[in-house]
Amino acid sequence: MSKMDDMRAMREARYEAARSTASKPSAAPKPRPAPDRAARAETVSEPVADGLCGHRAISGRTCTRDKGHEAKSHRYS
Repeated sequence: MSKMDDMRAMREARYEAARSTASKPSAAPKPRPAPDRAARAETVSEPVADGLCGHRAISGRTCTRDKGHEAKSHRYS
């Protein structure tokens, strides 16, 4: 056999092995439980209780402007 025939045989063997393990129902991942929305809402609404905008940036900082501000941009601290 040539090198290409060897490579083709190995590829087909890997393909068959992957197909046989993927068809097993026990290989399916279990779904993760949903997060508690009430606990999450309490942590997000903390700055709003102070009369602040409360908008969160990607970095995790919150806006320090008044709630309902007219400015288009947020001011983070």
